[in-house]
Amino acid sequence: MKLFEFPPTRSIRVRWTLQELGIPFEAVTVNMMTGEHKSPEYLKVNPAGKVPALVDGDLVLTESVAIVLYLAEKCADKGFIPRDLAGRAELNRWILFTVTELEQPLWRIARHMSLYPEDKRIPAEIELAREDFKSMAAVLEEHMKGRQFVVGNTATVADFILAYTLDWANEVQLLDGFPRLKEYMDRMYARPRAAIRIKKAFETLGISPS
Repeated sequence: MKLFEFPPTRSIRVRWTLQELGIPFEAVTVNMMTGEHKSPEYLKVNPAGKVPALVDGDLVLTESVAIVLYLAEKCADKGFIPRDLAGRAELNRWILFTVTELEQPLWRIARHMSLYPEDKRIPAEIELAREDFKSMAAVLEEHMKGRQFVVGNTATVADFILAYTLDWANEVQLLDGFPRLKEYMDRMYARPRAAIRIKKAFETLGISPS
């Protein structure tokens, strides 16, 4: 397998999954700081010009969650994806909750803080997005009461996706007041095969996460 990645993007989710599964892979860094993601060579891999992308034989797959689910299905015997219908439904539920209710407000914050040109940034959008995130984080905080993992009694790929997203939220000081989520996030990143934290990924690039 070949993973096209760039820290500290959602490539982390895929690398984490590969490491937990123990799958050998070739890592190819796509330097987004220098525009490699828009190069003709990389656009042949992912026409959207985004990372991550996974190449597995003839299969070229993009979108981090799709890749993570593919890997979990490919190595279902490793136990990171439920085999029963109800368990799979719960897995999908919390993955979708993560990428819609939690991740989308984080994207709005990032866009209006730094990604959009300055004349298109709307400061009020940042505060609205923060409120949206916190209201949904409260739902997850309650769900995690007495739980070690977001689905079932063992780690699943939903945990790798969620822990990364919470680390993203933590970088913009959105986990204050959510002690269960902070404890869960730290515990997930303490796993022996966990991926790099976002802050550390930024440091490897020699830039500040802010």
